[in-house]
Amino acid sequence: MSSAPRARLSGAGLGNGLALLALVVLAGLLFTWQPGPWWPGPPRPTRWIGAGAAVLAWLGLSGALLWRARARRTPVVTAAQVQQVDTDTVLVAHASQTGLAIELAVRTAQSLREAGLQAQVQSLAWLDAPALARYRRVLFVVSTTGEGDPPDLALEFVRTVMARAEPLDTLHYAVLALGDASYAHYCAFGRQLDRWLRSRGAVPLFDRVEVDNAQAAALRHWQHQLSLLAGKAELGHWRAPVYQAWTLRARHLLNPGSVGGPVHHLELIPPAALPHWQAGDLVEILPRHPPQLVQAWLRRTGLDGDTPVLIEQPPVPLAQVLAARQLPDALTGDVHAQALADDLPLLAHRQYSVASVPADGALHLLLRRVQCADGQLGLASGWLCSHAPLGAPIALRLRSNPNFHPPAPSTPLILIGNGTGIAGLRALLKARIAAGARRNWLLFGERQRAHDLHYGQDIHSWQAQGWLERLDLAFSRDDAPPRYVQDALRQAAAPLQAWIADGAAVYVCGSVDGMAPGVEAVLHETLGQALVEQLRMQGRYRRDVY
Repeated sequence: MSSAPRARLSGAGLGNGLALLALVVLAGLLFTWQPGPWWPGPPRPTRWIGAGAAVLAWLGLSGALLWRARARRTPVVTAAQVQQVDTDTVLVAHASQTGLAIELAVRTAQSLREAGLQAQVQSLAWLDAPALARYRRVLFVVSTTGEGDPPDLALEFVRTVMARAEPLDTLHYAVLALGDASYAHYCAFGRQLDRWLRSRGAVPLFDRVEVDNAQAAALRHWQHQLSLLAGKAELGHWRAPVYQAWTLRARHLLNPGSVGGPVHHLELIPPAALPHWQAGDLVEILPRHPPQLVQAWLRRTGLDGDTPVLIEQPPVPLAQVLAARQLPDALTGDVHAQALADDLPLLAHRQYSVASVPADGALHLLLRRVQCADGQLGLASGWLCSHAPLGAPIALRLRSNPNFHPPAPSTPLILIGNGTGIAGLRALLKARIAAGARRNWLLFGERQRAHDLHYGQDIHSWQAQGWLERLDLAFSRDDAPPRYVQDALRQAAAPLQAWIADGAAVYVCGSVDGMAPGVEAVLHETLGQALVEQLRMQGRYRRDVY
């Protein structure tokens, strides 16, 4: 059953109501001062006219003040402003789900400024049709989330701006599309945006550049195109992301006996002082092949893994370098060890939600070890959960994810997740507790209560201490029919409506298949589609799904 949130009084409305209440009280007091019975005769006509004129004057003054207040709140865009095109500034518009598009948009603008161009950075969430029409050149840096979806904050742009049919024949543009080639709909939103711009008559500055997992070669091509746009022979190359060698300090299996895949809690410490991060941030980790796989590949190719190669000083054995590289199925011709080390690309990084805050003294991760149909372990999860020994160096870098940072402590927070998605929610709860925020509601789903309540000791302790105002758990293998976290949310429809009416934010972390769309469907059922979209635009509905 849908229900709109209770309306909130504005400051002006509250003030007017108090003023009217004071007038009513004053009239009552004056009435008690009458020395005798109230005179029943009607007032004279002249007094009726005077009273009516006073009422009309009051209504006119109130209407004028209300109109002026609304006018101040509503920005007016004149036709001249819409038609005025900024030919000097390059707008770099980004649409990001995990923060990478923001990072690359900022780098793009910095490169253009260093080349002498004016450049501005803006989120696609705040770019409407009149604003888009004011720029001659726009560079779009956009990611794709889920199975080909736009980032959450770009949905309003898709539904309003991209639904319009106005021509954009004065616009020159380029698209940097970020994606993951392991998904069926690779770079789908970037491709959709490119098609729409072409259909509206916009002129591409150069062909769309697609980037698979921040692939260095594709980003260098984008930088080369920026140099041509700036009229420079070559802009300085962006510095490659710096991965530090963190140490794997601890690893614990959290769900022994579970019917699901093994889930491990990992603790890592940096080579120097612990850096700062915020709850909601992510880590990128460069995985490594297990030693036995590298040795088997070396035997097939006839190469000696002990051959020293120079990647950085001092030289290291070839086998150590190959462990972090993409290994081809076969080699052709005479291949030298150094050339192989120089030419083979690094394995693509993997991304994980941080499960801790800096006050914990270490970076915590929660990983489910993946096992393929052929029995092989997943590349990254196998390395981190099984192959890497304690004390091993782990190539890692922190990345800010402002789309999932916690709201203000005064904002009630509803946290919804399943499986290893509890990692990001755990960090958010730790940050909220440190900030003194008690209005927290956690809904979490897994397979079996006896095995899969990850961080259950933390959760129950927070509930007992009053840091969790409400806790709803769902374990699909314990119930018949299976009950999932979206079912728990549906059964809590009335509290959900009340929390949203009180200004609560909703944060979702976990599986993009099943859980995330299931939760969104329940939100639409309970709150209505219009309100859900309003929450998304206000930043009160955020997701970190994978």
